[in-house]
Amino acid sequence: MPTHPQEPDRAGSDPVEPVTEGTVRPPRGDLPQPGPPTRPEAANGEPGPDAAGPAPAEDEYTTAIQELEDRWRRTLADLDNLRKRHARELERERAVERSRTAAAFLPVLDNLELALTHAGADPGAIVEGIRAVRGQAVNVLELLGYPRHAETGVAFDPARHEVVGVVQDPDVEPGTVVEVLRPGYGDGERQLRPAAVTVAKRE
Repeated sequence: MPTHPQEPDRAGSDPVEPVTEGTVRPPRGDLPQPGPPTRPEAANGEPGPDAAGPAPAEDEYTTAIQELEDRWRRTLADLDNLRKRHARELERERAVERSRTAAAFLPVLDNLELALTHAGADPGAIVEGIRAVRGQAVNVLELLGYPRHAETGVAFDPARHEVVGVVQDPDVEPGTVVEVLRPGYGDGERQLRPAAVTVAKRE
């Protein structure tokens, strides 16, 4: 059977290798090899959304955080100013209250000085004058919200009385206030002091 002579290879090309089933050709050196994926670019040549640099959403988050920090600092400054203003107003109210209380006792001092100027007069008149001044002072305390308590024959109340002694008295119910040694002033949360009393006890 006649044979055909083998055709010469094309100039500059590699010899053609036979391909058999199951054979994988390695890539040829003269073909472009796949490289790392590139980021898409916009039509104007600028980097696309996947290019390096902060995304627009990140800029919005940064701006929102800065605004919140500014509001937080302003709120702290407002609270500090409010606290200082409240402290000043409280001190001013205290000063006004002290002045009002002291002014209420000025007539009491005036009457005491008047009584002292008449110390050489009738002793009975002096006693009456002092008793009147005491009543005036008690009235001032009551107007300020601190009524006087010096009652006897009432049941002992630990919120209003302080026991300084006990006595046996068969004619008095046990736990009854028999004597007031020092009057108390005020009630409840506005109590200046409790009354010091003597209380009856059982035999």
